[in-house]
Amino acid sequence: MLAVQGYFDGVAIRPLEKITAKPNQRVIITVMDEFVEPVKTVEKSMRGVLTQYANPVLAEKEKGAWERAMVEKYGNV
Repeated sequence: MLAVQGYFDGVAIRPLEKITAKPNQRVIITVMDEFVEPVKTVEKSMRGVLTQYANPVLAEKEKGAWERAMVEKYGNV
């Protein structure tokens, strides 16, 4: 048996720790008289996070790469 702390956000019970429960695994929920500050989640976009690794020379080579590969594989149709 495992004890995990969490809170009710008004919709669902949110654990404050990582749990390893499996789907349909039974749990025991104990409602305390104490209140906690809700954990604020920040949603960030992943767009552009890899731009620091972009190579402009290779990006230019990628233009038309699929078309060139098809001509190389199947010939000029």
